Amino acid sequence: MKNKWTKFRHKVTRFIAYPIAKFLIKKKTGIKLRKFKGTKGPYVILYNHQTGYDQFALSLCFKFPIYHVASDDIFTLGFASKLVNYCFSPIPIKKNVSDIGCVRTCIKVIKEGGTVVLAPEGNRTFSGETCYFNPAIVGMVKLLKTPVIIFKIEGGYNALPRWADKKRKGNANAYVSTIISPQEIQDLSKEELLERLKKELYNNDYDMQENFVGNNKAEYLERVAYVCPNCGLSEFESDKNLIRCKKCDLTVEYQEDKSLKVLKGNFAFNNYLEWYNYQNEFINKLDLLNQKQTLFYEDSARILKVVPCKRRVLLQKNSQIKLYGDRITATVGGIEKQFAFEDLLGVSVLGKNKLNVYVTSEEIYQIKGSERFNAVKYLNFYHRYLNQVKQDGSEFLGL
Repeated sequence: MKNKWTKFRHKVTRFIAYPIAKFLIKKKTGIKLRKFKGTKGPYVILYNHQTGYDQFALSLCFKFPIYHVASDDIFTLGFASKLVNYCFSPIPIKKNVSDIGCVRTCIKVIKEGGTVVLAPEGNRTFSGETCYFNPAIVGMVKLLKTPVIIFKIEGGYNALPRWADKKRKGNANAYVSTIISPQEIQDLSKEELLERLKKELYNNDYDMQENFVGNNKAEYLERVAYVCPNCGLSEFESDKNLIRCKKCDLTVEYQEDKSLKVLKGNFAFNNYLEWYNYQNEFINKLDLLNQKQTLFYEDSARILKVVPCKRRVLLQKNSQIKLYGDRITATVGGIEKQFAFEDLLGVSVLGKNKLNVYVTSEEIYQIKGSERFNAVKYLNFYHRYLNQVKQDGSEFLGL
């Protein structure tokens, strides 16, 4: 067959890349791997997404090539993207927007005998707990009619939180927890299958009792934290194990047992997950419909135009990015460009703190701030505003 997605060279490149991937996993996360001893697929592998190295952990546990559904951002890195595409052929998907092309490619891979891998969350957890689960995965799983492997990662967030740069040493594991047969999948209703998958994939790293030891445990927590329990919407700065509110000087220390110790101010949370949930609750109480003209935040960042699955083009090096109740604005060439929330196809956070703004499926912009830039607040405000407009009671804030 011509134009096959699965190719013999993928077996060769997997063999060559194996020791490199093994080194990366040990150095970057320390996750302990349990190899899958079952037969070759095709399968659909579903996993809970904890670190930027989950794809390596997965690949090391299986003896055959697997095809990851990956954010289209990795296809915009020039030669590196071409090399990855040639060696492994990941399946591109646009985050936080409907992408029928991705589904078609998954069907093609399965028909060719390949195994498809994806995270139903569509995001790495920022809090240590499994994120929002996209229910559309249920229809896709039923459509593909293959066994579903549930692959669990436990302790990956504790070892390397999404918002952090430095790993911590502790007991993290990655393994196949169960296999759901095609017959079981067909026997369950969509609602029952959704609940089954949610239950199988759910993980909360704060349930782990052991310590995770490392330096700079709070460094870069301001990439996700922006609501202070004392003074509300704020900005934070971190230093080693400490994080401090710039407005009221609340100061908290991140401990080796993952708990948070207050050093100055009032703080009622035992760990960051509790703080993160409070932040979401706070945003879901904001009335953005009556604060459309309120300037909430302002950042300096690079803004790039994304050519889907090809490249990124720098438009402005030091663009002034502003967050209002109903829009994001960015200066490009001295002109303020408006991104009204109601006119956008979607907004997503990539990696630790990049922000993609989808005007259409072809008109995409990426905002890249400093290493301490908080992209999460832009995503949260976008979803809060749309939830108010729709009046459907949704509290989903994009993660």
